[in-house]
Amino acid sequence: MKSGARDLLSRTLRSPDAVTRFSMGEWDLLVRQARSAGLLARMRHVLVQHALIGAIPAVARWHFDAADTLAAKQQLAVRWEVEKIHTALEGLALPLILLKGSAYVMAGLPAAAGRLFNDIDILVPRDQLGPVEAALMLAGWHPASLSDYDRRYYRRWMHEIPPLQHVRRASVIDVHHAILPDTARYHPDSAALRRRAVPVAGMPGVAVLATEDRILHSATHVFHDGELPHGLRDLTDLDLLLRDAAVEPVFWPRLTARADELQLGRSLFYALRYLRYFLDTPVPDSVMAALGRNAPNRLVLAMMDGIFMRVLAPDHASCADIFTPAARLAAFVRAHWLRMPMHLLIPHLFHKAFISPWQRHAKPA
Repeated sequence: MKSGARDLLSRTLRSPDAVTRFSMGEWDLLVRQARSAGLLARMRHVLVQHALIGAIPAVARWHFDAADTLAAKQQLAVRWEVEKIHTALEGLALPLILLKGSAYVMAGLPAAAGRLFNDIDILVPRDQLGPVEAALMLAGWHPASLSDYDRRYYRRWMHEIPPLQHVRRASVIDVHHAILPDTARYHPDSAALRRRAVPVAGMPGVAVLATEDRILHSATHVFHDGELPHGLRDLTDLDLLLRDAAVEPVFWPRLTARADELQLGRSLFYALRYLRYFLDTPVPDSVMAALGRNAPNRLVLAMMDGIFMRVLAPDHASCADIFTPAARLAAFVRAHWLRMPMHLLIPHLFHKAFISPWQRHAKPA
């Protein structure tokens, strides 16, 4: 599978100047791929940065402008929701640590540009889950509708409680106590992440993960998640985070050292490998060589390439081949295999494949 053979979006992100030579068919395909990847607004931002916004034909321009308007509206909503969450938790004497997209917005990072949101992720100590959930419920957030099995699964095995949705505004909060489940093969120290959290300027009591930690968390999220409809968007987050952080000369040694400390070297290796493949992210060869100790053997790596070069492309028919469905299934099974030992994994997959669909169909509307 050759790089960029079908993925026009990645090619355009790598070489934005190419849009000056696009046919109307290519513009149509770019819009479709970017929308499926959740990257229309970010693609517009890239074109603005390269003074290419005028190259967008009038009939395609409104797609990019509408996405940009939505992204701006969502960022305003994120700021509002963060303030409300902070107010709800201020009596608990613990910092509100934001993760992923909301952290990028509140910290004013380049990765916030054109970012769309499904929820707000926060990190709290495990022993504070009860008080945090109670405080958020009093403020209007309540557990989303889930099956009894899924609720038990979250409470017993996951690194977060079931999502909480606001009864009036429908905003969703994911409350994490860790970045990977207790049953996972790797166990990053949540307390170590919290200790190095960085305060958000102008918002006492609100913090984000330290530079290296937010990059490692983003990488971990991508390569431990079995469903990646927006995998390329997550890669562009990482690309922007890395380009912003790499201006510091000691950044790369700090990042690799922190990855080893948190048992996340394999996730970082994969992240940097596929960032180079999809986005030409400027990762020094010396860094890849240093991470070589975290690489799998050649056979496994070839298999991972076959999976991730497909599932991280836009989830659009134009980017798929006959092996893409199998690659998506393999990514799903791999993610659960990393999260759960075999004696838990097999019953869980059986339940999700056969019992859960039957329960959904058997339940009266």
